[in-house]
Amino acid sequence: MEELALHILDLAQNCIAAGASEIAITIIEDRAANRLTITVADDGRGMEPEMLQSVTDPFFTTRTTRRVGLGLPLLQAAAELCAGGLTIVSTVGRGTTVRVEFAHDHIDRAPLGSMADTLAAILAVNFEVEVVYRHEVDDRAFVFDSRELREICEGTMQHPKIILWLKEYIALQERLLGGEQ
Repeated sequence: MEELALHILDLAQNCIAAGASEIAITIIEDRAANRLTITVADDGRGMEPEMLQSVTDPFFTTRTTRRVGLGLPLLQAAAELCAGGLTIVSTVGRGTTVRVEFAHDHIDRAPLGSMADTLAAILAVNFEVEVVYRHEVDDRAFVFDSRELREICEGTMQHPKIILWLKEYIALQERLLGGEQ
């Protein structure tokens, strides 16, 4: 995938397929330590240990529409190419956490891409899922919690004007944060 935001979208879709009602997405850009860390955690079904050992195999998938699952293997390969790695922790009945790290300035690291588009896509289609997004750049942070927006909108977040506002708001906050776009 050309942008890390697309990997995050894929991970979020995995969370939703696992029955998650809440997804926490955290991006930490620590330029002094030259690290970019992305964490996606959910409260879904979790995975049995046997499945957990297989999810980074490109020829393993739980989908019935195709016989390969390339999302996690491609993300793992991208991280390892950039002096990083991927870890997955999962507990049956409690959820799964995927953490991926990259050397922030590695020449082969894909750009982060548009988290505004990614978050808007998740929330526009998955009405029942709550998303907590945190993006840290050095000593600054931006946090978005969909529960706050849902409360203000009285539960009708999926209106096209609200989704457009959400994309513009997150894009502005990302620019103000000064992280990678």
